[in-house]
Amino acid sequence: MKAITVFTPTYNRAYILKRLYASLCTQTNSDFEWLVIDDGSTDTTAELVNGFIAENKIKIKYHFQENKGMVGAHNTAHHLMTTPLCVCIDSDDYMPQDAIDKILTFWDQHGSPEYAGIVGLDAYTDGTLVATLPQIKDCKFSELYVKHKLAGDVKFVHNRAVFNQYLPYTFFEGEKYSVTSYLYLFIEQKHKLLVCNEVFCIVEYLPDGLTMNLFKQYKQSPKSFAHYRLAKMKFALNYRERFRNAIHYVSSSLFAKDRSLFAKTENKATVLLAFPFGIALYLYIQFSAKKSIRK
Repeated sequence: MKAITVFTPTYNRAYILKRLYASLCTQTNSDFEWLVIDDGSTDTTAELVNGFIAENKIKIKYHFQENKGMVGAHNTAHHLMTTPLCVCIDSDDYMPQDAIDKILTFWDQHGSPEYAGIVGLDAYTDGTLVATLPQIKDCKFSELYVKHKLAGDVKFVHNRAVFNQYLPYTFFEGEKYSVTSYLYLFIEQKHKLLVCNEVFCIVEYLPDGLTMNLFKQYKQSPKSFAHYRLAKMKFALNYRERFRNAIHYVSSSLFAKDRSLFAKTENKATVLLAFPFGIALYLYIQFSAKKSIRK
């Protein structure tokens, strides 16, 4: 059995998937397998990946399913994996040649059954870091953002013995977008993350308009986003964070047309105070999305 699974959810990305494959073929440590979850692609993804498999350069598993969105793809991936560790590398990203070796060496030196995994760095193609991590041994997931003011994407490596205890991700019928990191909020109540200031992934965001894409996801999967904000309120490290997430909870609930938003939360007073701001956010997103469409 390999030590780590690199899993890649993909949908109609045959045009760029070869770059990730090439980066995996040149890894200095081959103790990994690549799991490709094809989430209903209608392009040449199947033929492309089967071609990779035929080359027999690295161990590859390919799984096709009807389109279920990000959460559905992640749930499938975790069901199919057998390795002790895993890391998600998106289809438009790739790994430095020494990434697998750095992950496994770091885990061998510092890992234990009590840790949820490792948080490492993402970098742009020019070497610039997407975000910076604190110079500490370990911390909770939420502490990265609240205490250490992390801003920007980082890469999470999961200890599956811990992670599997909290699966599957909650899936709302008809919604394909979700914030998968909500699971970390439950995991961190018992398990911390090791912090590794090494680059695990190279990213190159596709020019689709990240802000407008987020608004699209926000509107198309409101139940998923409200579910995430409920967890963020419950486990907030301070009241400021609880109030900020209450605003988003109200906005998402309005998009979901959910009249039971107060009944679902333990923080009813906070949600009541945040309600006017939630309405304002709801209207802002509505206006911004319509403005984007007109352009």
